[in-house]
Amino acid sequence: MLWPFNHFRKPRTPSRGTIEAIYGMIVTQAREPLFYRDFGVPDTVNGRFDLLLLHLWLLLRRLKSAEGGAALSQGLFDHFCNDMDDNLREMGVGDLTVPKRMQAFGEAFYGRTAAYDFALTEGREALAQAMCKNILNGENIEKAHLLAAYAEAAIAALDRLDEAALVSGSARFPLPEKAGAQQ
Repeated sequence: MLWPFNHFRKPRTPSRGTIEAIYGMIVTQAREPLFYRDFGVPDTVNGRFDLLLLHLWLLLRRLKSAEGGAALSQGLFDHFCNDMDDNLREMGVGDLTVPKRMQAFGEAFYGRTAAYDFALTEGREALAQAMCKNILNGENIEKAHLLAAYAEAAIAALDRLDEAALVSGSARFPLPEKAGAQQ
């Protein structure tokens, strides 16, 4: 017999392995050397952090429309926060400073995602301006246009993905050189 109140059950939480696989995909893409060599992203801690945020935003944006996407999004964000905390501690940041830095990371995440979401509604030029400001330190708008073209190609590729591939962690981002060539 089916329990008549099944709709009160919590949604199934994604497995840790799935979250790690998807987060690994995000980190791998954010470390792609082409972003630093050809797209002008500074190869610094901040540059890598900004690319990580960009790719996290791209994936979280897509998960909004996926079944079970809310739970997976929360799991990914939690994993991101744990990863940032671990990285700070590995870099020797003291226990008293970690919460302040984590708050700054959260503010950066929410600020950038809001800027990118708004810029998407305004067009590629606005997206390029947002990426120039947030990723390229306000310099080199030409390279920011490449990043905006890449982001649009990544959004389109993620939108075409089968939800099963997306939530299983087997999805991949497009190659940056192909996206930049579509400018």
